[in-house]
Amino acid sequence: MKYTVLSLFPELCDAYAASSIMAKALDRGIIEYRSMNIRDYAQDKHRSCDDAPYGGGAGMLMLPEPLGLALEAAGAVDRFRFPEEKRASKKRVIYLSPSGRPFTQSLARELAGEEELILICGRYEGIDQRIIDAYTDDEISVGDYVLSSGEVAALIIIDATYRLIDRVISAASLDEESFSGGLLEYPQYTRPEIYGTLRVPEVLLSGHHEHIRRWRLEKRVEKTLALRPDLIRLGEESLLFDDEVRTLIEQKGLAAQGAAGKGEE
Repeated sequence: MKYTVLSLFPELCDAYAASSIMAKALDRGIIEYRSMNIRDYAQDKHRSCDDAPYGGGAGMLMLPEPLGLALEAAGAVDRFRFPEEKRASKKRVIYLSPSGRPFTQSLARELAGEEELILICGRYEGIDQRIIDAYTDDEISVGDYVLSSGEVAALIIIDATYRLIDRVISAASLDEESFSGGLLEYPQYTRPEIYGTLRVPEVLLSGHHEHIRRWRLEKRVEKTLALRPDLIRLGEESLLFDDEVRTLIEQKGLAAQGAAGKGEE
């Protein structure tokens, strides 16, 4: 997998790539990363990359010429000028935007299978629509909120995808994370056994693997029901859950309803 980030402030993403697990993955050659400064492709002596939008309105908009030249230097293809090359391209061009489709774990898994992601980091009021129409394959939002920095959104995409690539981290670490199997992750504990007045649950000290597995599954169901009931509904609609999980959902759901009913009395 190769990541190419197009930005007016590439140093923001460069600092992340130089740290922690990503730096190790780069050193081992598992992934590749490069950043490109859009301002290097500006065509005037002031290296201008923004101007006022047609039709008026607040703020400035990123100019199409520097960004288009940067995209082509990165290997992106204009679908209107070169439709056959665009269809054959293995570079997936993504514009990070609050107007895009929601970024999810399933989409992260999909993107992790690509050969190269070219990530466009917008600034100001965004980018000229003609760039989106001509070059991009996806417009993706990392959440229902607005950021001042497309770089932050690009880093979210990078972080969520590179860790899914083979050999970056162990496969076992991914098996029971939040969203795997449609549920959130169970609570976890480490030393000491007693912290203040709080103890580690006895089952985790028992060494009984089946009891630990069952406890963790129960906690996953409880947590998902409490914090993300939408994931429960989605899992049920998509037939994602096995009989054990469905039974737990029914039991824990009824118990929660009963506790709520007593509280209202």
